[in-house]
Amino acid sequence: MSASALSIVDALAQARGRASDRVVGVADVRVSNDTGERLITYALGSCLGIAVHDPVARVGGLLHVMLPTGSIDPAKMQAKPAMFVDSGVPLLFKECYRLGATKERMIVKVAGGAHAGAREEDDRFQIGKRNVLALRKLLWKNGVMIHAQDTGGVQTSRTMWLDLATGAVTLKVNGVESPL
Repeated sequence: MSASALSIVDALAQARGRASDRVVGVADVRVSNDTGERLITYALGSCLGIAVHDPVARVGGLLHVMLPTGSIDPAKMQAKPAMFVDSGVPLLFKECYRLGATKERMIVKVAGGAHAGAREEDDRFQIGKRNVLALRKLLWKNGVMIHAQDTGGVQTSRTMWLDLATGAVTLKVNGVESPL
């Protein structure tokens, strides 16, 4: 969406009294302490959407990662750290810390990691499964727990919202919205 289209969407949302939606693209991260915002990311298939929120500092962030590790392309990892679990997750946390969040208060919610193909066995590269495993391992090593998740599935696409005022995460799967 163009910058002017995004500003029109923001103005309409504010006029309706809703939070302003800020889109997080593929291989992108956004953090904020503006409680009038909602962070949203679309088309989480094998990719992961990782939402974090500190309810005391009222800081949150959303990351849309594509691949488990940047070791496959160190130059790409340097240029686009949000593309990979192993570089994007530390970036997400550090940016939240910069706005006053602390690790001990962070609530982590995850969606995505679906299998490509008609059956799990048809997913040759298992990117979704590998993304989830890489995330769990990284968080575990750093003493961080996942509070809620909706991961896996076959050819499942999810949309994910983080409301910065409340920390609530909402998923839309097959046209149905539900809290995570």
